[in-house]
Amino acid sequence: MRQFFKYVLATLTGLFVFGVLGFVLLIGFVAALASSDTEVTVASDSVLELKLDKPIAERESRTSFGSIVSSQADNIGLDNLKATLRRAKNDSDIKGIFLNVELVQAGMASLEEVRDALLDFKKSGKFVVAYADAQSEKSYYLTSVADRIYLNPQGTLEFNGLSSETMYYKNLFEKAGIQPQIFRVGSFKSAVEPFFRENMSDSARLQTSSFLNSINDFMLGHIATARKIAPQRLKTISDSMLVHNADDAKRLGLVTNLGYYDQALDYMKGKLGVEKDEKLSLVSLTDYSKADDEESSSGSSRIAVIYAEGDIVTGKGGSSSIGSTRFAEAIRKARLDDKVKAVVLRVNSPGGSSLASDIIYREVLLTKKVKPIICSMSDVAASGGYFIAMGCDTIVAHPNTITGSIGVFGVLPNIQPLLRDKLGVTTDRVTTGKFSDFPTITRPLTAFEQSQFQNEINRIYADFTTKAAQGRNMPVERLRGYASGRVWSGSEAKARGLVDVLGSMDDALRIAARRAKLKEGDYTLQALPRQKSFMENIFSGINEEVRMSLVKQEMGPLFPVYEQYKKLSEMKGAQARMPFELNIQ
Repeated sequence: MRQFFKYVLATLTGLFVFGVLGFVLLIGFVAALASSDTEVTVASDSVLELKLDKPIAERESRTSFGSIVSSQADNIGLDNLKATLRRAKNDSDIKGIFLNVELVQAGMASLEEVRDALLDFKKSGKFVVAYADAQSEKSYYLTSVADRIYLNPQGTLEFNGLSSETMYYKNLFEKAGIQPQIFRVGSFKSAVEPFFRENMSDSARLQTSSFLNSINDFMLGHIATARKIAPQRLKTISDSMLVHNADDAKRLGLVTNLGYYDQALDYMKGKLGVEKDEKLSLVSLTDYSKADDEESSSGSSRIAVIYAEGDIVTGKGGSSSIGSTRFAEAIRKARLDDKVKAVVLRVNSPGGSSLASDIIYREVLLTKKVKPIICSMSDVAASGGYFIAMGCDTIVAHPNTITGSIGVFGVLPNIQPLLRDKLGVTTDRVTTGKFSDFPTITRPLTAFEQSQFQNEINRIYADFTTKAAQGRNMPVERLRGYASGRVWSGSEAKARGLVDVLGSMDDALRIAARRAKLKEGDYTLQALPRQKSFMENIFSGINEEVRMSLVKQEMGPLFPVYEQYKKLSEMKGAQARMPFELNIQ
């Protein structure tokens, strides 16, 4: 009887949870429909307010359960943001932009695209006003284009140069009993260093210092132009950290005004002839995107824009990765579509699987034979990201794009110490041949197996560099001088022939249109691959969030070890991946 009641109680509990979940989903569905049906009217003399308080990605996505229910996207799509700024430039109802930005979550190249769009907006003669309580280095770089920059009198402005920090897991793995077995080619292929070192190697430090200084100099040069301060003076201010508070920022000319949020609003009211006791018409980015968009093209021709963002993996991949099957299909679709006259491959990836990269690369080459295909590099297009780009007709990169890293590595974790010494688990096996269990993670590799693994890495590296040399039309010996896994900034890569043009996504589109003999207004843009539907995002988001929540609860303090082991286990086969996880601050 007790067992009977136990099952009844479990069933009732399950029905209750399912009912609550269904109710929440219904509310979210209704809210999302209501939100999408709401018409937004932009009043005359309005100001577009850009908060940019979410990560900026290539395309807007709604992958989490929370984003579905609230009808708010997880991020800000760079493509949508730029289109919005172009539209606002020509909208007579929009008189200016209010940049209310503190922390910008974007890569340096994405930041440059937004900044260029703001500069283009200013060509209309409309104003740009910025306000912040505190500003990071990245957010200041963005707001430096403003006509007026308000900083809270008690606020701070970070202006002391860029840095990049890497975490190393050698001690963590030793404590956990995990032994990474590493195979690589290239003195600069430091992607695996966090697994077996406690700090940077000399080569990793050299390349990081090189591209970081290149990006910093580029950024300071543009700030100098915007704020009319000599570049060398700006460098002195930055290197000596002369900005400690808001007064310093004002005295040194980095901001124009010290004031509060309401004072920035009052200034804009004065610009528009609005009384101080009246309300300023501020339109949010989300609301303005919902308003009627008159931008259109009557042309039947298309330029396909293929957004390749995330790690490169075999198979279909997910919403935040570049699955070889899904992206090969997307490129193939564009190639076989007669209405598509040219293709722009937008790459924002640190790389990943060498096999997956080669599958995508093959489709790029096939497309190149029948129609123009131009690569536009975003924040990062390194290693596998460079692999899928190098077959394009023309490679366009930002000066502050992170690219190169032409190299290969492989990692095979040995968890025998974890199983035996930490968990008290041992393994034994029966095989039909001497190498039947190769590769395995429950014992160390023999010397012969290690040599076989390394030989395969060497072979793939030779293939990578040979194809890269062919794509860049240079001798393979010269190409390998720029390879060995070394990372370059876009400016450095351009000087070495690894990219063709320094420019933006818009420049890549113009090149593609010119190659296809298309005039502006004669074509539309087709975004590929297809994004998930509303219902697909609901269920995939719920499943992933629930799964990760349960894993965190079960693992407790061992969850960080699990995360790093998961990364190791996902690196199946040879990897064309960028050194470490780059985070520029």
